[in-house]
Amino acid sequence: MTERRKNILHGLRDGFPIAMGYLAVAFSLGIIAAKAGLTASQGFLTSFFTRASAGEYGTYTLVAVQAAYAEVIVMCLVVNLRYMLMSAALSQKIAPGTPWIKRILMSCCVTDEVFGISIAHPGYTPPAYMYSAALISTLFWATGCAIGITAGSLLPQHIVTALSMSLYGMFIAVFIPPARRDRNVLFAVIASFVLSGLCAVAPVVSQWSSGMRTVVLTILISAVAAWLRPIRTDYNGAA
Repeated sequence: MTERRKNILHGLRDGFPIAMGYLAVAFSLGIIAAKAGLTASQGFLTSFFTRASAGEYGTYTLVAVQAAYAEVIVMCLVVNLRYMLMSAALSQKIAPGTPWIKRILMSCCVTDEVFGISIAHPGYTPPAYMYSAALISTLFWATGCAIGITAGSLLPQHIVTALSMSLYGMFIAVFIPPARRDRNVLFAVIASFVLSGLCAVAPVVSQWSSGMRTVVLTILISAVAAWLRPIRTDYNGAA
């Protein structure tokens, strides 16, 4: 077995559990996409090239209210800025001499989970390993979204409404554990709820679109939190 083939098989092996989790989450996103009017093929393509639950949820929400293209683009850039940091960290796991085109392709494979297994890979992360892990997880993610859209167009409305709530449950499950461990995260979550409510009724800000309010609040709250409560690191750079 060649080294390249071995890396591909290992990537498929490590990416399969991620793919199964993606299938379930993407199904809920598909329900949201169906309510926004997307077809199954459109949902498959958007999920295949985006692969970000928060970014896709924001996109489908803005599409549903017919937001401007600029709002959708800015929202996706702001929500997915963490991938720039992940790519920077991953660059230290790429073997010297790796062609630039492979580095770009590896950066396109970054998701939270694929980044995790790539960083944990012993030694340098082979491009073939990351490609195969990203491919199988992406196919399941896009397929789950398409299935969710199809189900959303076939199931009764009250069932669709109930299923759409599962995505909100997922987001709650994402921020509640760190909020319980870190008081700074808790304050940021509370601030986001309070300011979102105030902005929805404020005289001037309430006239903005929901997408614009989300973008402004995301930048404002994260900037203030980083300024007031920066993450302390030791001399080795570890948090």
